[in-house]
Amino acid sequence: MSLKNLNPRFGILLLFMLVAGIIRVVLGADQSTLQPIAMFTPVGAMALFGGAAFSERWKSFAFPLLTLFLSDVILMQVFHREYAQGLLYKGWAANYISFVFIVLIGQLVIRKMSAGRIAVASVAAALTHFLVSNFGVWISGSTNITTGLPFTRDMAGLTECYILAIPFMKYFLIGTLVYSAIFFGGYAIVARKLRLAH
Repeated sequence: MSLKNLNPRFGILLLFMLVAGIIRVVLGADQSTLQPIAMFTPVGAMALFGGAAFSERWKSFAFPLLTLFLSDVILMQVFHREYAQGLLYKGWAANYISFVFIVLIGQLVIRKMSAGRIAVASVAAALTHFLVSNFGVWISGSTNITTGLPFTRDMAGLTECYILAIPFMKYFLIGTLVYSAIFFGGYAIVARKLRLAH
């Protein structure tokens, strides 16, 4: 079953984006951004879902990234001001680049909705986020949480940055798998009911 052939109502897709943003803010508000469990959020699934469900390419990028941005601003400016640098946080650009790639993964891998494709896309999304966003953490001069000093600007520092990020990637992967099942499964149910209603 092709997502794009379902011709869903635009409002339903926006509702899914809104729900993802609210869940992220609620979960992120009470967690330290330095704890791996903070990565158990729907943002990876949201980007995959946006890439697969929006028929117009610009919307598939615009709405997930806008949701990510608004939830980031709320988290940084209201709940975690100690990590804020301006509106966002250090290394934010690489994080957003990783989500552009995740939307592309949604577009390319989930052309037809199936559990296998969604699982493969979720794994690819987690690996992409891990590689790109943590490169951004390293290159931005962020602090090593074990030493309290910036990561060294060499291969040893980059390697250490990736090793420390593995627990975060695990929760990002689990969150993406769980929320993808909810989003895509919920979307299929809603779309089926809408088609039956016509």
